[in-house]
Amino acid sequence: MDRLTHIANDGSAKMVDVSAKPLSHREAVASGRIDLAPATVELIAFDRIAKGNVFATARLAGIQAAKQTAQLIPLCHTLGLSHVEIGLTSNQNGVEATCTARTTAQTGVEMEALTGVAVALLTIYDMCKAVDKAMQIGEIHLVAKRKSGVVE
Repeated sequence: MDRLTHIANDGSAKMVDVSAKPLSHREAVASGRIDLAPATVELIAFDRIAKGNVFATARLAGIQAAKQTAQLIPLCHTLGLSHVEIGLTSNQNGVEATCTARTTAQTGVEMEALTGVAVALLTIYDMCKAVDKAMQIGEIHLVAKRKSGVVE
């Protein structure tokens, strides 16, 4: 197994130095889901959750979270994101969330995409907890990451 880049020789945690890496266009896509009761899905669809529009709020929360990832996860680099998109689709058993994050930087945006998905799903949970006591969040994972074109 390769050595972990966030671990110093003495075993302490460290931030990876990416200063020698060239800038490149980067994109990451993450996904996750929340299982909901069919009645909860219906309340969301008809905008009948007391706290407001669930999808609009979850989208904003996910975007905001992706932009704040370095404030939440200690060894993440602060990145200027050029694009964050939260997609939400529902079926009778729940909601699937995706987050696409893009930047031009020296390091990737996987953590931003994962954070965006996680917080979008947590927002749905928060907004629906009064009507659904059996919700479960899961399957949060990285779907894809891409790096292209060195920027000069």
